[in-house]
Amino acid sequence: MWSAVDKKLRELIERLANERHLSEAEYQYLIENRTEEAAALLAEKAVAARRAVYGNRVYVRGLIEISNICKNDCLYCGIRCSNSEVNRYRLTKEEILSCCREGYRLGFRTFVMQGGEDAAFSDDVLRDIISAIKLEHPDCAVTLSLGERSKESYQRLKEAGADRYLLRHETATKEHYEKLHPKAMAFDRRMRCLSDLKELGYQVGCGFMVGSPYQTAAHLAKDLKFVEEFSPDMCGIGPFITHPKTPFANEPSGDAGLTCYLLSVIRLMHPHILLPATTALGTVAGDGRVRGILAGANVVMPNLSPLSVRKKYELYQNKINTDAESAQQIELLREQMRAIGYEVFVGRGDVERRQKEETNDGNL
Repeated sequence: MWSAVDKKLRELIERLANERHLSEAEYQYLIENRTEEAAALLAEKAVAARRAVYGNRVYVRGLIEISNICKNDCLYCGIRCSNSEVNRYRLTKEEILSCCREGYRLGFRTFVMQGGEDAAFSDDVLRDIISAIKLEHPDCAVTLSLGERSKESYQRLKEAGADRYLLRHETATKEHYEKLHPKAMAFDRRMRCLSDLKELGYQVGCGFMVGSPYQTAAHLAKDLKFVEEFSPDMCGIGPFITHPKTPFANEPSGDAGLTCYLLSVIRLMHPHILLPATTALGTVAGDGRVRGILAGANVVMPNLSPLSVRKKYELYQNKINTDAESAQQIELLREQMRAIGYEVFVGRGDVERRQKEETNDGNL
């Protein structure tokens, strides 16, 4: 089967698997010459690389979407501040703690608080919430995904107990970034935030959209090179999906196949990375989550948010809200993973904790 893969493609895939890096031009060649056979070869090697580190474990993180209020006006986002048709909400401290209690009962040991850049979640408010979570659940990790903040703010939140921070860079090309964001948002500031987070000792996650408007293979190659060099602990990539209340309403959505291809590439460059099979991937393709795992991903993030707000957090159209996406239906997720030879495991899932978890983890 692999004889059908172009010789240069095979050589690049082999070298990436062995050396963990390529040039930007070589990443671009991988993208521009993608075939089903090349994708299968990449996935085979990515799965082997992931299995050598994590075995057949798929880690779960409990996602809590704490607010759909956002000061930003990103051109691709459904909760952008200029979308007057959004039914806005903001969870209270007690609602967030209730989500964590339910998640802990279900076996979750990482809680991901995600939301728009909502000024109501000041440092003091977030510190109070983080401290309360850590007091109730000292064995759990707290991950934040709340956008751009000052270095001082990130430091305060870390002191309160935050362990990880997810901040997708969206694109590593400045000119492309400026086509996706309003003038009030700056590419250099986004990159500085990522640098600040790493310097402060967070476990840091970056990531990008696949198939966003104006995106080229050269842009994606630059994204891959950035991920290679930045060496994040986590990387979230997913297909761009349109939303009818944005300037990109008529743009086509991204491709699940290309997304999975790039997941395999990222796994080969960083075998220890925590790599989610995202909700967006599951939205653009019904079997997207499974395809993501089979391409090298090893994290899924079921939704712990209250049922009353899940549909309100609509970054893009037709976001999945299936039983398997609901934390209360974790059994379905377990069965889905077992059907493809994997086990859903509890545990914080820190990269540096892997060996300890091999003896202490248990499946949900």
